[in-house]
Amino acid sequence: MEVTTSVKRSWWQSLGPGLITAALVFGPGSLTVMSKLGAIYGYDLLWVLVITTVLMMAFTAMGARIGLVSPISLLQLFRNKWGKAVAIFTGVAIFFVTASFQAGNTIGAGIAFAESFQTDAAPWIVLISLLAIGLLFFKSFYRILEKMMMLMVALMLLSFIFTVILAKPNLFDLVQGLVPSIPQNSILLVVAMVASTFSIAGAFYQAYLVQEKGWKLSEMKLATHEGLSGILVLGLISGMILISAAAILHPQGIQVNAAGDMGKSLEPLYGNFASVIFMLGLFGASFSSLVGNATIGGTLFADAISLGRDLNSLPVKVLITTIILIGTTVALVFGKLPLELIIFAQGITIFAVPFIGIGILLIANDPQIMGKYTNKKRHNIPGIIGILVLLVLAGSNFYSLFLS
Repeated sequence: MEVTTSVKRSWWQSLGPGLITAALVFGPGSLTVMSKLGAIYGYDLLWVLVITTVLMMAFTAMGARIGLVSPISLLQLFRNKWGKAVAIFTGVAIFFVTASFQAGNTIGAGIAFAESFQTDAAPWIVLISLLAIGLLFFKSFYRILEKMMMLMVALMLLSFIFTVILAKPNLFDLVQGLVPSIPQNSILLVVAMVASTFSIAGAFYQAYLVQEKGWKLSEMKLATHEGLSGILVLGLISGMILISAAAILHPQGIQVNAAGDMGKSLEPLYGNFASVIFMLGLFGASFSSLVGNATIGGTLFADAISLGRDLNSLPVKVLITTIILIGTTVALVFGKLPLELIIFAQGITIFAVPFIGIGILLIANDPQIMGKYTNKKRHNIPGIIGILVLLVLAGSNFYSLFLS
């Protein structure tokens, strides 16, 4: 009994990097896309979520193993293996990927309070942005980030579990949604769905998080399991939103155009309390992504241009702050981010991520770097499938956006 308790306590104390990755990947854009998918197509695309969650698990595990084995950062491994230009391209690409989502994250966080208190969103946007910047000035930013992300994940889980319970989904229809099919005219939303749950930037940053956590090589198994647990939580949160929308919105033909629409649609059906609970989940998704995306972009940009990767260093904090301010400015100037722009932003990023995903896969298969922890067949099969999925979706998205 004592051994079991020790193992449980050790696993609980190890929570952090995987949950941070889950929290920063699932933002208001993800919530909007999942809600819209459920509202339009019901449960039909639930099977895609299962596949992308498995693929995300595979790449997150690779990122964790690379971070534990290597004494230097993953971006520096890119630099050593392929040169300075490749490292800079990767860091800058991820910087712009994260910055492109930042306005949506900021708006989502502001809307969550504005809708709940029936006020203008602008003051909330400013207050939340200042709070996010203020977190950077704590002595140990990583520890603050870890605790905050755990709190946001708990908030999302409680909120969206409550929503699913209200929705009372049809279990037969839910199971039918696990049978592969692609509804007509759904390709752009499918691309957005994949980008929402299969985040190469998030998997890439997992290598940094395990190093910030201070894990040792001897803790490989624990670190891998923690990372997989975090991504499983990501899949569950995404699934709960899609299932709730399929059960509540789809039968009534209610459309979703923004992150808060699903919460507002709950009010006439289940009362103001249900709407407020959902909005708390929206805030959790928005604020965690606001801070998390900015942290990824700022850290990797600094590392790419050889300014270091320490979360407590001034250059990293300045770049993180820059991304937060970009999101705040766009949010205040435009006040609203249309769904079309969210889908376009999430879709367009898929052009950069296949290259980065290939880089992760090649590093994980390099015996000179990984030693006995080099990828096995069970790692490479989902890894190759993931790269193929990203390449196919990049081609399909290019055709849909520019040629059709």
